[in-house]
Amino acid sequence: MTIQHARDFLRRVPFNTLLGMRLRSVHRDGITIECELRDELRNSAGAAHGGVAAAMADAAVGIAIQLHFGGKRRITTVEMKINYLEAVARGEVVAEAELVRLGRNLAVVDCDLFDHTRRIVAKALMTFAIISRGRKQKGRPD
Repeated sequence: MTIQHARDFLRRVPFNTLLGMRLRSVHRDGITIECELRDELRNSAGAAHGGVAAAMADAAVGIAIQLHFGGKRRITTVEMKINYLEAVARGEVVAEAELVRLGRNLAVVDCDLFDHTRRIVAKALMTFAIISRGRKQKGRPD
């Protein structure tokens, strides 16, 4: 898959565009995205809202899995654990996803989040369901 495919996956979700996420790079086992911190993304303390990091981790991990499967599998987040280590008050938030384990039904992916100086500010471990073709989800048409 190409960098253009990764950009297309990122833009496919309007929320990613709303936050201002941009693709930084595609690497062997994942991707890196970035988001410029602006006033609308700050919490009451003036730092990046925790939801920004969570949304970035979710997007980076989802796109990394999609790239691995060539965009041919449906996936969904089933679990996210995130540790917030430092506040980000200015510059960019960067999310770097790395595939840990891809199975038949589940993917486990690690995502580190950094500030513009490459200081680690959060660490996420996420599990995604890989939905089999032909398997209907309850309440959803195929």
